[in-house]
Amino acid sequence: MKKDMIFTGAGTALVTPFTPAGEIAWEELEKLVEFQLEGGIDAIIACGTTGEAATMTAEEHLQVVDFIIKRVNGRVPVIAGTGSNDTAFCVELSLEAKQLGADGLLLVTPYYNKTSQKGLVESFDYIADTVKMPCILYNVPSRTGCNIQIETYCELAKNPYVVAVKEASGNAALAARIVAQCGDSLTVYSGEDNMTLSLMALGGKGVISVFSNALPRQMHDLAAAMLKGDLDTARALNNQYLDLMDGFFLDVNPIPIKEALYQMGLIGSNFCRLPLTTMTEAGAAKLTALLKKHQLV
Repeated sequence: MKKDMIFTGAGTALVTPFTPAGEIAWEELEKLVEFQLEGGIDAIIACGTTGEAATMTAEEHLQVVDFIIKRVNGRVPVIAGTGSNDTAFCVELSLEAKQLGADGLLLVTPYYNKTSQKGLVESFDYIADTVKMPCILYNVPSRTGCNIQIETYCELAKNPYVVAVKEASGNAALAARIVAQCGDSLTVYSGEDNMTLSLMALGGKGVISVFSNALPRQMHDLAAAMLKGDLDTARALNNQYLDLMDGFFLDVNPIPIKEALYQMGLIGSNFCRLPLTTMTEAGAAKLTALLKKHQLV
């Protein structure tokens, strides 16, 4: 079943900037959106893991989604992170995001309570069939303790509203099997910056990126090169920035990328809501050295 793709290329899992008091910094968020668009990014993902949705109220969550949709104003697709380990709440949030004008949804697998493969099929099918809009599954077992298996992907690919997956399992063989067995019925995006080149070489169509918060043009160019089959250009960019891609994961995401954006002057505070916190002095120093190496500070 061939399905329309929400986007190809590089989508940014956008951070949510906070004031030092922990309030949403709306002016800074607007500047970040414009920075992404000026950098040629292909999509923006609002309120994902990187956006700290886990520590937002439902009202804040929808306010941020609404704000980003209005500021983007149709220039690129906006995908709302609405996944939850409570399927009923996920549906409620997803319907609200649809009404606000989101182009798609990012649905993480259930975490903590988790579920079986049968439960994944029933839950995602229920969400997709109820909300009736393009859904991207998000497989990140290192965070959720729940891994989508290939047989489950193949079953979910039969749903007309399940159009893609953000694959962050680190398992290249699984990504290869998704492309081979699901074909045009399930677009694959890398969920890890340092796997973008290899996953796209296997047939993936892009990346949902943390790195591009700081360097949208470079990640767009890498993904665009892969889409054109220009492996030499993509490999050169990957080799140039691989250390920085890894550096943005020196600590729990989004702690390092917010520190980087703060040091680069793109946000006014590196504040993360508890239980997340700031980097250690040693960690921040390592990140500063990487930023200086790439002439970003």
